[in-house]
Amino acid sequence: MKWNEVKVTTASEAVEAVSNILMEAGAAGVAIEDVLDIENYQKDPFGEILDKETFTTLAEGAIVAAYFPETIFLPEILPTIKDRITKLPEYGLAIGENIVVVSEVEESQWATAWKKYYHPVRVTRYLTIVPSWEKYTPAFADEKIITLDPGMAFGTGTHPTTNLTLQALETVIRGGETVLDVGTGSGVLSIASSLYGAKEIFAYDLDEVAVRSAQENIDLNAQMENVHVAANDLLKGIDKRADIIVANILADIIKLMLQDAWRLLKDDGTFIISGIIEDKKLMILAELAEVGFVVDRIFQQKDWFAIILKKPEAE
Repeated sequence: MKWNEVKVTTASEAVEAVSNILMEAGAAGVAIEDVLDIENYQKDPFGEILDKETFTTLAEGAIVAAYFPETIFLPEILPTIKDRITKLPEYGLAIGENIVVVSEVEESQWATAWKKYYHPVRVTRYLTIVPSWEKYTPAFADEKIITLDPGMAFGTGTHPTTNLTLQALETVIRGGETVLDVGTGSGVLSIASSLYGAKEIFAYDLDEVAVRSAQENIDLNAQMENVHVAANDLLKGIDKRADIIVANILADIIKLMLQDAWRLLKDDGTFIISGIIEDKKLMILAELAEVGFVVDRIFQQKDWFAIILKKPEAE
């Protein structure tokens, strides 16, 4: 079978958004070559040091390559793909060179080649993310392993926004909590929440592709019966009260769910947001303060921020 490859040269910060756009357009999978991921892995204090040139020839930014079956007529969908990518700066995301190239490939050329970009990565003190095809032996007794299939194109834990959120979750989960994971993507945050000891996790995503991706990744991990995935528009119509609400999505989208997050969060609960680029930080902090949230802690990696929020204590 022949496939059409659509390669988008973009900025590292837009990788997840571009991947999502391509998957929603009908791509069967994506391969991501991101300089930032390679640099993070090279500098990972817990992992081996890699030769960057072995994994990428890029000087900066990223390439997202999506694969469409020949049955999909690309000239019909490419304009929509390009238009959606071009509008990403409206949400605070740089898109770099924004070059789109289309070519034809054989199935064997892409079915496994993208796997060379993914390796086990220790993303927090206790948490390691392992691609589903890799064999990995835990380095110590308390190490927690998340098995993911990065071919599903959503957050794998190496992107700063996902990494920051995992660190934030590790600091706040004590065990027994109810967690709402908004915009779950790959399901990585829900899986981590379960491993950290949360009692029940409800994962939501508007995109049916993400819902399927999350469920498939959850099924790769043992004892995840407490994770429930469903399609939903942010927190609209949800009535489950939560100890923790986590959202790793764009700042302008987070703004739309603040009232619902306030409504559903228990008085002593914790609200974690990530996906906040530096240019949007002051805006989202002002929106949060207007609703009533107070900042507990802020995590930063490069130009990205994750924020832990609480409701003010009753006087």
